[in-house]
Amino acid sequence: MRIGELSARTGASRRSLRYYEEQGLLVSSRSSSGQRHYEEEHVQRVRLVQAFLAAGISSGTIAEMAPCMSEPTEDRARQALDIMGRERARLSEAIDGLAAARAALDHLIEDNHAYLARSADDDR
Repeated sequence: MRIGELSARTGASRRSLRYYEEQGLLVSSRSSSGQRHYEEEHVQRVRLVQAFLAAGISSGTIAEMAPCMSEPTEDRARQALDIMGRERARLSEAIDGLAAARAALDHLIEDNHAYLARSADDDR
């Protein structure tokens, strides 16, 4: 498939797809006229890259994990496992922080509802 179809199927802009290639996150073949061509598995690869980027994993870190995903060797697998473990711990910490912030908001919402209910009762 060409870059436009990959863009349409993943929601990634053509510019983003070119950037992913520049960073070594995605590899395309080229036609004789220089047009990029992608395979079906590239759809999942782009979605994975998008998920990692949305989670705050840098393109550089993803690139460090990418060789293990596409061309695994024992050394690459060990190195990638180290990186993946570090990123997983970072994500877990961020999730815990978000859950704590949500719980604090829930408490404030309850307090606000209670205050408004008391105010309505006082006005009667």
